[in-house]
Amino acid sequence: MKTKILLPTDFSKNAWNAICYITDLFKDKNCEFYILNVYRVKGYALESMMVPEPGELEFERVKKKSEEGLAKILEMLSFRDPNDKHTFYTISQFNSLFTSLKDIVEKKDIDMIVMGTKGSTNARGVVFGSNAIHVMEKLRNCPVIAVPEEARFGTLKEIVFPTSFKTHFKRRELQYLTNIAKITNASICIVHVDTDDKLDSVQENNKQLLEECFEEVAYTFHTLHGGTPSEAVRFFVESRDSDMIAFINKKHAFFGSVFSNPMVKAVGLYSKVPIMALHDFRN
Repeated sequence: MKTKILLPTDFSKNAWNAICYITDLFKDKNCEFYILNVYRVKGYALESMMVPEPGELEFERVKKKSEEGLAKILEMLSFRDPNDKHTFYTISQFNSLFTSLKDIVEKKDIDMIVMGTKGSTNARGVVFGSNAIHVMEKLRNCPVIAVPEEARFGTLKEIVFPTSFKTHFKRRELQYLTNIAKITNASICIVHVDTDDKLDSVQENNKQLLEECFEEVAYTFHTLHGGTPSEAVRFFVESRDSDMIAFINKKHAFFGSVFSNPMVKAVGLYSKVPIMALHDFRN
């Protein structure tokens, strides 16, 4: 069975790097890649009833620019090492990014979205652009990997998985994380930031559940003391030169939203490490 991966692009360097990163990561897997560009037309609000008609000068101009940009990406991919396991498709749409992604995930039965952390504006001091934040927070029926421009895929040796053990786990929530660990032979570091003296009975039970979920991959437990969860995870990743951070984006979890402003500011290192957002299927 082929893995279906959706790759939104705004033709920025960051978006191109995300494409390169995931095609290298999945080089030994049979994959279908859908490269998506959405475009807007000045003077038309996507939420209004006014929709530009095909044939209108401005509509045709931005549509052509989108299609030409996608064609250029296919050309650039042809210059890389050929891989007969990979098939590429392009999609050009007049729409909002989030609406397009949600629609394509449903219609194409997409397994994963991979995107850059920042867009073409590439604002200084901004770790995650608004599009990446919105998609990773709100698109909850598909895992999302955000790849920073500085990230390069060489070998994926270690994935950091922060958890409080306060909510229980389901195997299918962690399926894509374990799949990546399997195909790359990466180990998973389960990181708990200790805020109490010891785990309570609920946490112990959830820890055991996690052991069962990860029984087919290499994993280790790590307990960190002192500092906020975000600071502790940042220092852990930095000290071990870890390659990816994965987390379940549960509501009301101790890790909160990794994309809240305080978290983004505290974890500057995340701008160098790809982040994989999995989702709590109960939400």
